[in-house]
Amino acid sequence: MANANGGGITAYSVKTKTKNVPMLDATIDVKSGRYIATGKDADGNKMSAILSKASAEDHISKGNAKKGQGW
Repeated sequence: MANANGGGITAYSVKTKTKNVPMLDATIDVKSGRYIATGKDADGNKMSAILSKASAEDHISKGNAKKGQGW
C-alpha cells in the first residue's frame, strides 16, 4: 500500500522485501479507474503502488509525482 511518509510516495519493495521504500521519479497513471504510481527505488528496482484518487491528486499537486497516461 502506498504511503505519504515524509511527503513522497513510499511502497513495498518486492525484490528487497522491505516496507516504506521511497519511490523516485514517480509517475501516476490511470488504468481501469485505478491510480497506479510507478517509479524506482534508490537501487534502480522498479516499484508500483495503487493509490486513491485523493492521494494521487495530492501527490501531483505537491510535486511528488507527475501525471502519466489516462488522465
